[in-house]
Amino acid sequence: MSLPSTRRKARQLLVQALYQWQLSGSDLHSIEAEFFADNDMRKVDTAYFRELLHGIPGKLPEIDGAYESHLDRKSSDLDPVSRALLRMGCYELCFRIDVPYKVAINEAVNLAKSFGPTDAYKYINGILDKVAAERRAVEVKAEQRR
Repeated sequence: MSLPSTRRKARQLLVQALYQWQLSGSDLHSIEAEFFADNDMRKVDTAYFRELLHGIPGKLPEIDGAYESHLDRKSSDLDPVSRALLRMGCYELCFRIDVPYKVAINEAVNLAKSFGPTDAYKYINGILDKVAAERRAVEVKAEQRR
């Protein structure tokens, strides 16, 4: 299975795991074990899933700080799915330079269409575009010149 599709599956499960973590406050290792027990992980980039599942909470102040200044409301007023998607997208934009910024944004937007509230994908897209312009300015400008 190709890297993009295994990463896509990792992101799908990650959003669900982050949602669970946000709502239940459960231990990350317990959530990870539950996801590995309940899902067929053969077609999932498990290393990526683990990295983001533990990396996002570990860098939460920096991740939340990357998007909060672009919100039109308090972060606490975001629905849990949108918050999880913004955190995932910002983690990729800030810490995974190997992931093209357009991929990070598109993956979050597509997951918002599947899991988020109506039209959340538009909001996620707008916020992550602004984060990318700040955090990946060179890459964004190079893309715009093409």
